[in-house]
Amino acid sequence: MSTVYIAGIAMTVFGRHLERSLDDLAREALDGALTDAGCSRAELGMAFYSGMTNGPLQGQHSIPGQVVFSKIGIEGIPVYNIENACASGSSAFNLAVQCLKAGTTDVALALGAEKMNIADKLKALALFESGWDVSCAEDNFRMLIRMGEGVEPPPGSESDKPYSKFMAIYAALCRHHMKTWGTTQRQIAAVSAKNHCHSVHNPYSQFRKAYTIEEILAAPPITYPLTLPMCAPLSDGAAAAVLCTEEGLARIGADRRRCVKVAASVIRSFTHRRLDQPELNVGRLAARQAYEQAGLGPSDLHVAEVHDASAMGEIIQGENLGFVPPGAGGPAAERGEFSLGGRIPINTSGGLESKGHPLGATGIGQLYELVTQLRGEAGARQVQGARHAIQENGGGMQGVEEATVVVHILGK
Repeated sequence: MSTVYIAGIAMTVFGRHLERSLDDLAREALDGALTDAGCSRAELGMAFYSGMTNGPLQGQHSIPGQVVFSKIGIEGIPVYNIENACASGSSAFNLAVQCLKAGTTDVALALGAEKMNIADKLKALALFESGWDVSCAEDNFRMLIRMGEGVEPPPGSESDKPYSKFMAIYAALCRHHMKTWGTTQRQIAAVSAKNHCHSVHNPYSQFRKAYTIEEILAAPPITYPLTLPMCAPLSDGAAAAVLCTEEGLARIGADRRRCVKVAASVIRSFTHRRLDQPELNVGRLAARQAYEQAGLGPSDLHVAEVHDASAMGEIIQGENLGFVPPGAGGPAAERGEFSLGGRIPINTSGGLESKGHPLGATGIGQLYELVTQLRGEAGARQVQGARHAIQENGGGMQGVEEATVVVHILGK
C-alpha cells in the first residue's frame, strides 16, 4: 500500500467566533491547508467533512459537507460526511488515509468545522446528551456516575450553573482513578496548569492565560475534583489537512521538505469490558495497534497530543499510550514529565481544555500541532529534535469507555 503524507495543514484560531459563519471558518482552514500544500482546489480528488453541530445547532442535516463545500469552492468530487462524536475530525483524517492507501485517489482533503457558541447555551450543551445510547441514557448515566463511589466530594465542590453531563462522567472517572491509584486533585490541577502555560505560546488557542496549580484549585468548581480551567470550553473553529500519496505529492509539486509521513492511522471502537479490566481499554488497544503499524514504541515518541476534554484525560491517555504504567500518570504530571522540557511533552498546544474543543475540528487541530512540531516551527513551545509524534482522540461513551478512539503516529 502507498505511503501517505500530510502535504498541507491549517487551522483557525479556536474560540468564540460569534460574528463569523461556519462557512467562513471552513474557508479559512481550507485556504490555509491548500496554500501550505501548494495545491489548488481542482487537484483534490476526494473530500471528507467532519462536524457535529451542523444539524442540531444550524439545522443543516443530511448533507452538511456538500453545503459547506459548495460555498468555499469545492464541487464535482466525492464528499463524505463524518460524524463520530469528539473523534469526528480524526475519523475523517483516518478515512482519507485509507482511501489514499487503497489507491482511490492520490490527493484527499479532511476538513472539520464547528460553530458551538450560540445564544441558547443549554441547546449547545444538549449536544452531549446523545454521545451515548439514548435508549437507556439515564441507566447509562447512573452506571457511569457509580464509578466515582468511594471518594466523597467536599462541600462547595459542585457548580450551581449548568454543565455537560460528560463533565460529571469525567469527574467520576477522576474519583475512580483517585480511589484506585491514589491520584490527587493537585496532580490533576498540575496537568491543567501546565496546559494553560503551554497555550500562552500558541496563537491559535482559545485561552492564552497562564495559571498556577493553586489558581486552578481555587477556581470555580464544576464537579469534584474538576474546576473550571480543568474543563474544555464550547468552541468555534475549523481545521483542514491535505493528504497525498507519493504520486500525489509529485502531481501537486509539494515541497517534500515540509511533508510529514503518516506512520500509523488506527481507529477502534469500544468493547464490553469491565471497569476492572484496564488492560482492555480501547485507547490502550488502539495505541498498541498503532505502535505495531509504525514499528515504534512509546520510548521512540518525542511529543504527543491527547484528548483532554478534562485534565484527567491527559493522565489516563498518557497511561494508555504507554508513557507511564497504570496509576503513574498523576505523579508524572506533577513532576513535570509531560511539560515542555520534560521526558515526553504532552499537549504542547495547550490541549482541549485551553486550546479549545470545536468537536469536528479538534482531531485535525491536534494533528496541526504535531505537524508544526515535526517541522520545527512551533516557536517558544517547540520540542527540540522532535521526529516522531503521536495523537489520541476519543469520542462518545459506550459501556465504561470511549465509543471510539483514533490514534495517529506521524514521522519526519
